[in-house]
Amino acid sequence: MEVILKEDIAKLGSRGDVVKVAEGYGRNFLLPRRLAIEATAGNKKVIEQMRAAALRRSAKEKAQAEELSQQFNGVSVAFARRSGEHDQLFGSVTSADLAEALEKKGFTIDRRKIQLHEPLKTLGEFTVPVKPLTALTVVV
Repeated sequence: MEVILKEDIAKLGSRGDVVKVAEGYGRNFLLPRRLAIEATAGNKKVIEQMRAAALRRSAKEKAQAEELSQQFNGVSVAFARRSGEHDQLFGSVTSADLAEALEKKGFTIDRRKIQLHEPLKTLGEFTVPVKPLTALTVVV
């Protein structure tokens, strides 16, 4: 059975790919969960239009991300926190704290776009990546 993927699926393909799958996998898993549609001539034309729209959207998002990264150039945020022995903080600095500090500086960034894998719990200077192509310096 040939299907057109509507979402990226690990070990199968990415969005918009036409792939061959077993009848049962396609009929019982992919189609009911709306992860794929059957590969007919009409659906292939619709997918091509969706691809073109996605390319335009991604180009626009990339331009916005580059503009944002230019604005972030040289921006740093400092936090004053109490610390104990061995430079351990009482409390931590989280992505929500970073988003709030950036908002005070005039940047509106969603906390989920700040890629802080775990809260900062020690004193120091850290570079924290922000999802659309930028990095931020944080001093605790």
